[in-house]
Amino acid sequence: MQVQFVMADPCATARSYRERTSGKFLDTKGSAIIEFIFAATVLIIPMIYLVLAAAALEAGSYAVVSAADQAAKVYAVSETPAQGQSNVRNVVHRAMSNFEFSEAQSNIVCEPKCLEPGSIVTVTVSLAVPLPFISDYFEASVFTVDSTAAQRVDRFG
Repeated sequence: MQVQFVMADPCATARSYRERTSGKFLDTKGSAIIEFIFAATVLIIPMIYLVLAAAALEAGSYAVVSAADQAAKVYAVSETPAQGQSNVRNVVHRAMSNFEFSEAQSNIVCEPKCLEPGSIVTVTVSLAVPLPFISDYFEASVFTVDSTAAQRVDRFG
């Protein structure tokens, strides 16, 4: 028994493939870039917005921490409770404006009595963090951050 190998013409094979597929893919020329742009837009824009929202949340956190800390210190060195409340409002307003936020809520608790030597002043600052770009047009806030700071009133004034 004799085995005979038949070699196919490589040009004929390539030609027949070209003839079979000619015209099928001509209408999709350049569609890969369109698909990439569409996919990138659908995926990257929400991801960028998520990063911006996280940055706003972090800025709000820093703002309330610094506001509560400074407000407790300012209240502890005030002469009267009324002056202390006024100073706390000013400090919270400044801290929020430094981070470009609107007004935050502050709460002052004194134990056992306000501005008595040795008493502890606790200030809590809360902020509703606005969503980037959306809160310019609507009242929208998903996150609320707060911070509490305590300061002891000096015993020897």
